[in-house]
Amino acid sequence: MKKSIFFVLAVLVCWNVQGQTSVKSTWQFAVRGSETLYLDRYVSADSVGKEPSPCVIFVFGGAFARGSRDVPKYIPYFDYLVDNGYTVVSIDYRLGLKEASQQQGLSEEEFAKYFINAVDMAVEDLLDATRFVLDRAEEWNIDPAHIVTNGSSAGAVTVLQAEYAICNNLYNVSQKLPAGFRYAGVISFAGAIFVPQGDLQWNIQPAPLMLLHGDADLQVPYDKLVFGPMGFYGPGTITGTLKEKEYPYYFYKFIDYGHEIASDPMQQNMEDVLWFLHTFVRDQKNYQIYKEQKEIGRPVRAKDFGFMDYVKGNFDR
Repeated sequence: MKKSIFFVLAVLVCWNVQGQTSVKSTWQFAVRGSETLYLDRYVSADSVGKEPSPCVIFVFGGAFARGSRDVPKYIPYFDYLVDNGYTVVSIDYRLGLKEASQQQGLSEEEFAKYFINAVDMAVEDLLDATRFVLDRAEEWNIDPAHIVTNGSSAGAVTVLQAEYAICNNLYNVSQKLPAGFRYAGVISFAGAIFVPQGDLQWNIQPAPLMLLHGDADLQVPYDKLVFGPMGFYGPGTITGTLKEKEYPYYFYKFIDYGHEIASDPMQQNMEDVLWFLHTFVRDQKNYQIYKEQKEIGRPVRAKDFGFMDYVKGNFDR
């Protein structure tokens, strides 16, 4: 498709709201059935003429049932990244659990089917958005070798799942992305990896992972949740597999914190994120870092996690 047509498709919205330091433009990147998917690109006002910038593709949270790419609380985080030399792209994806969240009486098996489909759709949409960005890397002054994914909650599941797909040749990745493309890093705010059958494994080395998670999270597992042949593996398990293979990671554990770690890092850990981006992505240092935060006097919270905890925690059932 010619570039002129993409400009017709683009919803060219460029403005600065009060307090916002980045410039935003909105683009249509896919049509899936009755759904049209958009992404927002955030750049600095003085980005013209500069060296190609690294890019962070952000995926919002909301249990695959709700949420938006442009929630106001995200904007200061986006601005921080832009102010430090990054292009930010925040994307839509199809909400595959929206229908299931409105149904009562679903069995574990029925809900699991919805969940598998929701993850599959979100990963597909992330890969399509990535290809859209790659196709415009020169036009948008983005360095295609330094594209990082970052997600919150369901978005964190999506970015981890996409990297797992690349490492294990799942979801027709080879047909979605250019040959040899790899994300330069993955940042997860309370995410996990879903494996339909068998144990968590890496056929090739993943991109450096930054994993921030509360060990009392009852919405996305900190360690693992196994039901039947399926497994949902959080950073407690993920980092064990990475450590064994001597693959790089930065794991930040929040003791007796729950699912607030899906959003708190966007206000409280921005400097940690920037350090990861500079050290692991820009400078390509290979470290295994474990960091924990414990608030003195914070009440001890329950840490047992079952499948229905996921359902109840995310859909108030």
